[in-house]
Amino acid sequence: MTTTARLLSLLSLLQTRRDWPGHLLASRLGTSDRTVRRDVERLREMGYRIHATMGPDGGYRLDAGSDLPPLLFDDDQAVAVALALHAAPAMGAGIGEAAVRALATVRQVMPSRLRHRLDALTVTVVGRAGAAPTDVSTDLLVTLAGSIRDREVLRFDCSPHGVADDDGPLVPPRRTEPAHLVTSYGRWYLLGWDLDRDDWRLYRVDRLRPRTPTGPRFTPRPVPGGDVDAFVSARFKGSVVDAWPCRGTVILDLPVHEVLPFAGDGTVTAVDEDRCALEAGSWSWGALAASFGRFEAAMEVVGPPELTAAFATLAARYRQAGETPQAGPQP
Repeated sequence: MTTTARLLSLLSLLQTRRDWPGHLLASRLGTSDRTVRRDVERLREMGYRIHATMGPDGGYRLDAGSDLPPLLFDDDQAVAVALALHAAPAMGAGIGEAAVRALATVRQVMPSRLRHRLDALTVTVVGRAGAAPTDVSTDLLVTLAGSIRDREVLRFDCSPHGVADDDGPLVPPRRTEPAHLVTSYGRWYLLGWDLDRDDWRLYRVDRLRPRTPTGPRFTPRPVPGGDVDAFVSARFKGSVVDAWPCRGTVILDLPVHEVLPFAGDGTVTAVDEDRCALEAGSWSWGALAASFGRFEAAMEVVGPPELTAAFATLAARYRQAGETPQAGPQP
């Protein structure tokens, strides 16, 4: 290895465990103990604090320093950093501008082969990031991003329960014109025009297995409304616009401060000191009525009539469930 490549490998090894015996580092790098000592000194000159212990069991430990030293990334680490910076604005911590500047800094010093991969990674963040994350390989995201950038029809297998093993059952191959990569609440999605169904579809990325070669090139279609975030949010809500198809209002026998933290995207208005009005939405009237019931408080339906009917249906269903005798021996 060249000196630069060896330093990068040494730094990567030092980051993977707390203590490294010198002879083990030399063995992993395919070099001598003396070369390891020289390379450690080079890293120290660059600003890395590396603690050394002497003796037969001596070794090295990478410690935190007082200044930020030059950062060395391998290819996968660089792409992972870029993905994280893309999603950073969704964290809601006021770091959006800093993330954009950091991404520009990382891109500027990347070699052309990595810059080409990075430029394909355009990500739309819907909602929040980081809740119950799903494992998706960086290589898969880069492959999908490349198809979007090159405007090539994506041919893929799709498992309804996650990516299957090679011997596992897969549904027939699908074809789509990939348009956007989307991340929402820890999951990755591909938005594309499904050529077999003549409609826009959201595909779970962790369930996709792209086929090679890709299909022919295509002319991109505009996303309805022109706003990817709004369009995907609407699809998540089972609507054609970014709004719940069913909305209603109830008055809860609870003060505002007890309802507000759990209202989600609903609107809470004080009626008096002990009651409040909650307007909210859902994908069905039954689901909306059930969501109001989670507050476990007396309530009055303001409207619409569909919500009142949904409460009556749920009441009958719950009454029947409560009257059903439990199976098995009773204590």
